[in-house]
Amino acid sequence: MAELEQGQGLEQERRRTAVVSGGGTGIGRAIAAELVGQGYRVVILGRRAEVLARTAAELGAGVVPIAVDLTVAARVTEAARAIAALGPVDVLVNNAGAVITPPADASLEALADAWRRDLDTNLLTAVLLTTALADQLRRPGGRLILISSAAAQRGGAGAHSAGSYAAAKAALHGWAFGLARQFGPDGITVNVLAPGYVAETEIFGEDWTPGFHADKIAATLVGRAGTPEDVAAAVSYLASPAAGYVTGQIIGINGGAVLGR
Repeated sequence: MAELEQGQGLEQERRRTAVVSGGGTGIGRAIAAELVGQGYRVVILGRRAEVLARTAAELGAGVVPIAVDLTVAARVTEAARAIAALGPVDVLVNNAGAVITPPADASLEALADAWRRDLDTNLLTAVLLTTALADQLRRPGGRLILISSAAAQRGGAGAHSAGSYAAAKAALHGWAFGLARQFGPDGITVNVLAPGYVAETEIFGEDWTPGFHADKIAATLVGRAGTPEDVAAAVSYLASPAAGYVTGQIIGINGGAVLGR
């Protein structure tokens, strides 16, 4: 019995750990579910404790919820300490983000506030979390994955893809190239996924309409909306040993709405 318990303890020590920001709903939840299914212990991060707790209960014992505002450096430091207790991080998925509705007020002050919130939500969250966990990434074999948007490739206009959102997501691309060079010698890959229209998320808010949905589908070449599981499948590949020679890439998941370039 003692030998069995010791063997189980060693197996637990070898368990792979993944961290997914924005892991409570939508794409992040699908990514967490995919990685749990592959045997990872998955830490899901987000602002809403009740949403994270519900997702953790639904996905099972392999999920560790940590409620944290990833725009606040001190809170990110605390979360990183908690994650460190679990051992090396095999996969870090920076998925947190949102579209900040452009201000109705046309003043420069309101515009500046909206841009800062978009940059904080979509860029700074990834910068702070990645920096806090950088020393914990497994060497070699770690995987760093950033979730961007097709808006970063085609630009944004209108309430659903404001210019500040597109700019913040595009900033992830240039930053990721530098990270790929930084971490490559340590055997860590860095890649960006840029989803197009994914219907089953909160990002489009209350303004979603059947016409909007139809227009987005019409813009694809495959005649359908994306799903969170489409993105999760791509994360699964990038997290796998099979993707060890793929780094510094921007990979579109958009049904052909934005062609590769």
